[in-house]
Amino acid sequence: MEPLPDQDEVKRVAAEIDAEMRALPVHNTPHERAVRRTYSQRLKQAQAEFVLDLARELIQAYGHRWFAYELIQSHRAAFRSVGEAALEELGRGINSWWSVDSFARTLAGPAWLNGQVSNQLIHRWAHSEDRWWRRAALVSTVALNVRSHGGMGDVPRTLAVCRLLVDDHNDMVAKAMSWALRELVVHDPHAVREFLSEYEQALAARVKREVRNKLTTGLKNPRRKSG
Repeated sequence: MEPLPDQDEVKRVAAEIDAEMRALPVHNTPHERAVRRTYSQRLKQAQAEFVLDLARELIQAYGHRWFAYELIQSHRAAFRSVGEAALEELGRGINSWWSVDSFARTLAGPAWLNGQVSNQLIHRWAHSEDRWWRRAALVSTVALNVRSHGGMGDVPRTLAVCRLLVDDHNDMVAKAMSWALRELVVHDPHAVREFLSEYEQALAARVKREVRNKLTTGLKNPRRKSG
């Protein structure tokens, strides 16, 4: 059995990361991701549990969610050790589109794709009273369908989540529904057309408009031609 991570060292590294992030002359994704990549390289040989504890500290003490999620994703052993309990702990407190999408795109969706969490977990999120967890369920389907991230197209699992939320017209959820269906268009446009037809009366207008645009033009919001 490997020794437990040194919690003092976990806290020291987390504080060091926070200091580097705050000291950046420009706060944007490229600059902040450069810091994350530096630490991913430094932690390449670290124990999985050390990386997970560091991620928890970054979230709980400093609010660096996306940094923490990417740190886990980029550490093979840490990512593979994420199960349902750990995943929900890491997602606790998601309360904005960016925190949800970072969680679902970086951790939840890939873990689901990799077989580390069950369909039932994602479906439970879809039934949540919290709109952010409902959005997380839909955004998690994106990993199943984005080829650049290993998704090969999964019509049954994607549409199963979409069916659970067809009546949900909360704007954050409807936008995620549109995203989930648009990613599936690449793999099975016929299945998406049938879904739109079946749930024509239930789906939000935004979803129908954007997904039909994707089906007919390849774009969510094609520019109108002048004249």
